[in-house]
Amino acid sequence: MAKNSNTREPFIRISKRTDVSLKTGIIVRVIAILIALVVCGIVTKVFTGDDPISIFKTIVHGAFGQGRLLVTVHEIAILLCVSLAVTPAFRMRFWNIGAEGQVLMGALTTAMCMFYLGGKIPDGLLILIMTIAAITSAAIWGLIPAFFKAHWGTNETLFTLMMNYVVIQLIEYFLKIADKSGSNVVGPNLLSHGWFPQIFHTNYLLNILIVAVITVALHIYLKYSKHGYEILVVGESENTAKYIGINVKKVIMRTMALSGAICGVAGLLLVGGSSHSIDSNLADGRGFTAIMVSWLAKFNPITMILTSLLIVFLQRGAGEVSSKFGLNADFSEILTGIILFFIIGCEFFINYKIHFRSSSKAVKEGK
Repeated sequence: MAKNSNTREPFIRISKRTDVSLKTGIIVRVIAILIALVVCGIVTKVFTGDDPISIFKTIVHGAFGQGRLLVTVHEIAILLCVSLAVTPAFRMRFWNIGAEGQVLMGALTTAMCMFYLGGKIPDGLLILIMTIAAITSAAIWGLIPAFFKAHWGTNETLFTLMMNYVVIQLIEYFLKIADKSGSNVVGPNLLSHGWFPQIFHTNYLLNILIVAVITVALHIYLKYSKHGYEILVVGESENTAKYIGINVKKVIMRTMALSGAICGVAGLLLVGGSSHSIDSNLADGRGFTAIMVSWLAKFNPITMILTSLLIVFLQRGAGEVSSKFGLNADFSEILTGIILFFIIGCEFFINYKIHFRSSSKAVKEGK
């Protein structure tokens, strides 16, 4: 059928960009962050009356001020570890929203080993048992929804999300058993054995080094291994994967076990390596923040180092602003939300182009 010559072009239409260079993408993101900081400065000035320059200095000081650099780097490492964990599943288009619970499961089994075995066996052996328990338990916790998805096509988003709440209740039960005082935290006084060795008199460096090794290993695994190729193919099309002989069910379960195992490492590092305590808020939302970190980095483990740095910098800086100016603690979340809104929003303009109907065509149409 011939195209109707009177058909009008839409006033606005959107097309996908295919020619955006790395340099252009970086420039757009930097501009978005700068605009976001300006907006944060305006919002904070309304509430505090202080000048924006002072506010920006406070944000930088909150993340990299004296005595805070190593803590910030450690926070980046833990967030990066959880982000690495969700990445293999996301590349496979398996939407694992249960990283929070998988981290907590690794933390719970670590704490249980420290509580029940601490002082009864040498610390070196205890650390080995803690490591095996944390990785295995979190891998199984990730494998459960994968098994149901692979065999019965269940919704992995809801399944993994609900399992987060199950782990929280398990931790609450452990807290009541371990600490008869009714405290909401089991601290270093009860978990006094199985601490990771310090490097240069700090608990953080070993954690950072472990995450660095995992980052490099996962990058190699996803980019150069046969398993990484299978994950990519399954993510693109399960039918294609089946056609070329890939066992899709096996790939789904293996990949989620890997995701859970890395989350278990994060829980192990939090309890055995740094805090030496456990409570139901130990993961502190990192399982959900990691989704954004992974997505912004386009599921690239190396790029995730930068996105993790950006998110932690913004969170710690916003928290410092809230604290210094005596604002409600939730105000830091408002600032973080503003900044993330601009960062996520700029991705649209990087990936898509907006076209407006040209005036010349409008004239031809009699407008």
